[in-house]
Formats: sequence, structure tokens, C-alpha cells
Amino acid sequence: MLIGEVSQRSGVSTRMLRHYDRLGLVSPAGRTAGGYREYTTDDIARLFRVEGLRSLGLSLAEVRRLLDAPDSSDPGALIGDLVEQSRRRLAREEELLALLRRIAASTPADWGDVLRAVRLMHDLDSDSAGVRYGAALAAMGHRLSSEAVADAVLAESDPNVSGALTWALAASGDESGAAVLAVGLRSDDADVRRRAVSAVAEMTGPAVTGMLRGALTDTDAVVRSRAALALGSRGDQAVVPSLIEMVVAGPNDVEAADLLRDLAADSGTADQLATDLGRLLDDPAVPPAARSRLAQALVEMPGDAAADILARLVDDDDPAVAAVAKMRHHRA
Repeated sequence: MLIGEVSQRSGVSTRMLRHYDRLGLVSPAGRTAGGYREYTTDDIARLFRVEGLRSLGLSLAEVRRLLDAPDSSDPGALIGDLVEQSRRRLAREEELLALLRRIAASTPADWGDVLRAVRLMHDLDSDSAGVRYGAALAAMGHRLSSEAVADAVLAESDPNVSGALTWALAASGDESGAAVLAVGLRSDDADVRRRAVSAVAEMTGPAVTGMLRGALTDTDAVVRSRAALALGSRGDQAVVPSLIEMVVAGPNDVEAADLLRDLAADSGTADQLATDLGRLLDDPAVPPAARSRLAQALVEMPGDAAADILARLVDDDDPAVAAVAKMRHHRA
């Protein structure tokens, strides 16, 4: 089939067909006696593959690389390669879009502000903790968007840098960063959720309490305890059951017991809370170490109910529990 007929049937101009030939994309298998290009059925099939790949947005160089690959005859492998290329391209574009949005949210007044924001965001992504710390401190005095700072908080593993970023986020008073942290609280990565709840705990605003209450049911104990301590320090009575669980579990039991004491005093529920703690002390399923911690929490609890329960525990079979109970007796 001559070039004119190929052009007519395929819709590809003769000029483009010659260009394909020069590039080695679609080179006709032979020539006529007069020297004209003569295309075979295989040549036509390759031409349609070229056009199909171009319609997917690939450059001619990318098309040639794909068709000349050893597995080019396998359409599944070819499509898989295209999918991966598209995924990487979209990821780069999403990163750029996110960067532009963060810069726009910082409301730059001039190109100097834009360049400073770009520099800060690049420094916050540095491999050096020292560079990131410097950027975190700079973020406190620069109008960097709270979304950008919140993103950095979720990605930060160094405690010093994380602390500086959290302070900058809380000091901004901008609640838009809370939306980014809310996404972090739903992450599959427990470390990200821990960073998110720690940052949320330092923030104020109507959305914060709801976010912290939602974190009380997290599968990770650290996330739950940080949320509970934050809510307790805000005087949230709904967190009392979680604080009692923390006393039983062990980690942060002293902080939890202190908050239980304060919440009981503020709400006038000391006797009821002491009764709940006493009921757990009588539960045979509660291990000895947990009973000792519960007794210690009762020592800090005001009211007659706590004193009565501790008086009974002075003769407890567990020497550790008895010793804690005697502390309250001696104080009295």
C-alpha cells in the first residue's frame, strides 16, 4: 500500500507519515521499483498503535520508547506502564497544586512574600532537622498558611521541630489548619494520628472539642490518652470514663488521676466518682497493679466516699493497696 492510500485510509497526513519514517516510528517495509514507500499490513498495524498512544497524550519519544520495548506486543504490560506514568505525573501536579494553594492561602502582598513562602515550605520538607526547626521558628513570624503548617506537623517526626510547628499553628488562631489535622486523625498511620491529636490538643475553637472526642475511640492507646488528657484539662466531664480507663491501664495514670480529682471537685461528683473507683477495686478481674493505681487515685479524691473506701482498704490482702490506703489515713 502506497503512502497516499495509507494517508487516505488512516487519516494521517502524508507529511506526518514521512515524519514518522524519519523518526523510525513507522518505517515502511519496502519500496516500489520507482522508490516510493510501500506499507505492509504490519506497518499499518504499528501506525494505528502510534496514533492510539498519541491520543493518550504521550509524546512521540514516549511512543517510540514504549513500542520498542521488549514487551511492546503485550497490551496489558503497555497499559500498566502508561498507568504508572500517569500516576507519577498526577502526583507531581498534585504536589504543585498543593504548593500553589498554600502560597495563595498565605495572602502574599508581593513577589517577596511568595518567594519567602516557597523557601519556608521547601525548608520544612528538608532532610535536616535543624533546617526544619529554623523554618518552624520562622513560620511563627511569617504569614505562612495554617494549612501548610498543619501539613508539616503531620509529617514531622522530630519532637523539637514538631513542638515549634504546633506552637506556630496554635498561635496563628486560624482554624483552617484544623481541617488538615482532622484528615490526619483519620490516617492509617498511627504516628500521623498521634501528631495530629497532639496538635489539636493545643488549639482552640468550636471544632476542636469534637475532634478530640472522636479521637477517644481511636484504635491506638496513645491517641486515646492524649485526647482524654486534653479534654480533661478543658473540664469536659464526658471524658471521665476514659480517664478511669487510663488509671487502670497504667500509662499517664498520674495525670489522669489528677484530672479526675479536678473534674470531681468542679462538678461536685467526687462521691460518685469514688464509688466507681471502689467498684473497680472490688472487681476480681482487675490485676493487682491496676488496683494499686486505683487506690492511689482515691487518695487524691476529695469527699467522704473516698475516705470510707480507703479506710476499708487499710486491711486489704494486697500489701501495696493497703500501703496506699494508709497514706490517706495518715494524712487525715
